[in-house]
Amino acid sequence: MSIDLSPPAHTPDQAQPVGKVRTRRPWTFYALALFFVVYLAFLYGPMICMFVLSFQGPQGALSFPMRGVSLYWFTQLFDGGGADLGGALSRSLPLAVMVMAITVVVSVAAGMAFRRRFFGSSAIFYALIVSLTAPGYLLGIGIGLMFNLLGWQPDWYSSALGAQLTWTLPFGILITFAIFGRFNPSLEEASRDLGANDWQTLRMVVLPILLPGLIAIALFGFTLSYDEFARTLQTTGQSNTVPIEIWSMTQNVTSPSIYALGTLTTALSFLVIGIALGSIVLIQRRRAKR
Repeated sequence: MSIDLSPPAHTPDQAQPVGKVRTRRPWTFYALALFFVVYLAFLYGPMICMFVLSFQGPQGALSFPMRGVSLYWFTQLFDGGGADLGGALSRSLPLAVMVMAITVVVSVAAGMAFRRRFFGSSAIFYALIVSLTAPGYLLGIGIGLMFNLLGWQPDWYSSALGAQLTWTLPFGILITFAIFGRFNPSLEEASRDLGANDWQTLRMVVLPILLPGLIAIALFGFTLSYDEFARTLQTTGQSNTVPIEIWSMTQNVTSPSIYALGTLTTALSFLVIGIALGSIVLIQRRRAKR
């Protein structure tokens, strides 16, 4: 008796193997994609135009078409033509560093304190959040008036510092709450079981684990301070920061030098953001290798 080992023939009603089935995207996908592209163009289009126009030649104007390509308007800035760039940077950068440092320290301290309930914690928290909803111009005017009533001279390192902290501290504290919400308290308990005191636990366990989040807080503090205008306008006294210097240039400068200043300040902001993000990625990679 012979046995037929050949594969059975396919009948017409059997399903044939097919390749990958390409599903058609719904029209909502293309509508949302178009909306996203339009949003990006609206957001970055003016910035790109400013970048391009800042590289015009000596006969350049404030609008297209471009008239030559050069670095003329950048050299005009550093030669003192149209803006006090050096003076503005010498105030904005130290101010941003001070705001960054205070924001990080106070935010971490507040995050440690709010891990446990204490008397008045809810009132303190809501008082911090209220400053986010208050108009920046009103806060700046109020702080400037307070300094005048007390007989103190408003300046970038005093009144402007306090005004900007009303903006950066709430953000820093909210980020800290999110960071501590993901922190495992058993790591602190293990550190104490091994004989570490509270300071050693904070310095050698808590802060290294929270370091990427602390870099994010520092980035927020620096960039929010460096770009702040509303709260700084009435509190810097006789000295301008970079955003106020740019605003003052719009009142009397009719050359592409204002675009050159905007390009430089934007490049500095992107550089700081890149350094912060690169540091976070480097820390995460080192941890993954361990």
